[in-house]
Amino acid sequence: MLNLIYDSWIPVRTADGSHRVIAPWQMAEADVVGPDWPRADMNIACLELLIGLVFLADPPTDTEDWQARGAPDPERLRVKLSAYASAFNLVGDGPLFLQDQGPLDGAGNPVDMLFIDSAGVNTARNNADVLVHRGRYPALELPLAAMALYTFQAFAPSGGAGNRTSMRGGGPLVTLIEPREAEGPLWELVWANVPDGKPGRLEDLPWMRPTVLSDKSGKVRYPPDRLFDVEAFFGMPRRLRLETEEAAVVGVVQKPWGTNYAGWKHPLSPYYRLKEGAEWLPKHPRAGRFGFRNWLGVLAQVRQDTLTELALSLSVWGERRGDGSVIVAGWSMDNMKPREFVLSKQPFLDLDWDAEDVLVGLIRAADAASAALRDALSPVLSKGEARETERERFYVETENRFLEHLDTVKGGGNPSAVWLDDLRKQAFRQFDVLSVPGIDQRDMPAIKRIVDARKYLGMAFAGYGKQGRAIFEALGLDLPVKKKGQAV
Repeated sequence: MLNLIYDSWIPVRTADGSHRVIAPWQMAEADVVGPDWPRADMNIACLELLIGLVFLADPPTDTEDWQARGAPDPERLRVKLSAYASAFNLVGDGPLFLQDQGPLDGAGNPVDMLFIDSAGVNTARNNADVLVHRGRYPALELPLAAMALYTFQAFAPSGGAGNRTSMRGGGPLVTLIEPREAEGPLWELVWANVPDGKPGRLEDLPWMRPTVLSDKSGKVRYPPDRLFDVEAFFGMPRRLRLETEEAAVVGVVQKPWGTNYAGWKHPLSPYYRLKEGAEWLPKHPRAGRFGFRNWLGVLAQVRQDTLTELALSLSVWGERRGDGSVIVAGWSMDNMKPREFVLSKQPFLDLDWDAEDVLVGLIRAADAASAALRDALSPVLSKGEARETERERFYVETENRFLEHLDTVKGGGNPSAVWLDDLRKQAFRQFDVLSVPGIDQRDMPAIKRIVDARKYLGMAFAGYGKQGRAIFEALGLDLPVKKKGQAV
């Protein structure tokens, strides 16, 4: 038996560098600095769980209340959480945490299925587990099983006919406010991300009532009254039941047609939509390094852009306090297959609209400049991955200068002209490294293509052509005057 409210089950790091295991209410103890699970995705999910527990039991009513209650109070949290303990048994009789209310018939799957990067049954049978793994976890101790179960329900990818993705789709992008300059008390991070609201009820937890099936009946669970309630942190898209032997989980029974969530906005994720009036969709990370090229719609909001929306956790932080950074995390997925778990720390952008407009322009100019470089490399690199790798390198090599310019923007300056020069120098640096060595060994048509491509690149950074226009317009620079009869 494991009760996730009363019992100590969460491994954590402490301020003195040691490790211990705590009950959830002890997240408010001063020496606890962070969860210490063996996987990055479980640590992020654990932060979401702790935020969700506070939102369930003792959320702030408004910004004033949030500011007034910033000091940690472990005893208050212990008392508030204890009212929900009956809903947080992992195994045993009665309703069980994040599991179908009644027993599920059928053979159990290996416990590996609770990990996104594990091979499914068909994948293992067909020896197709290249990006995923099999057989790593023959059994799970109850605490690890509890955290794996929560992580799976929160981030679940598509899993075959009837097996629903999480409320935010497979491997959603998570953005958490990190108010601490160094690794300080965990409570500061948790409290920074708890939405305003009112305490939930036991019946708000989906395993405390019959599952809303999404089979032929086509039922969908919409958020009651607002864009989310406590179920956002405790969604149950998968119908699961854990099988145990000798205080360990050895199998998982799964049935299809769990809850289909529509219209929900998780407060810790950014969203987008394809057009006005369309459904809001959660954003997902792309593979590779998360850098400034990924900021738009995740960290930076474009003025009058009604098709993207930052996570609630970020949009209210300026009013609450405004300083700190942002933890960005999530599984990059290729359809049902995980590629990598993205984890990054980025600055929180507390900018007025004019400064944000300048910042957005810098990012858009870099996007157009990198596209110009990619196109110019056609004589020396084949289309596809090779050129996209150079485009990614372009962003990496310009990132330090971009962050320096961010400081200028925060101070009210506009570094657009200097940024244009930075972009031009990096583009030519990459182009010349790839095209100049050995150019005398090429035939004349190949040399001409390279010379013409370099000329095209120079024209783009002078404001000519499609990419040149995009660069200059993003930076608010005057386009070159077209002379009569001049082709551009």
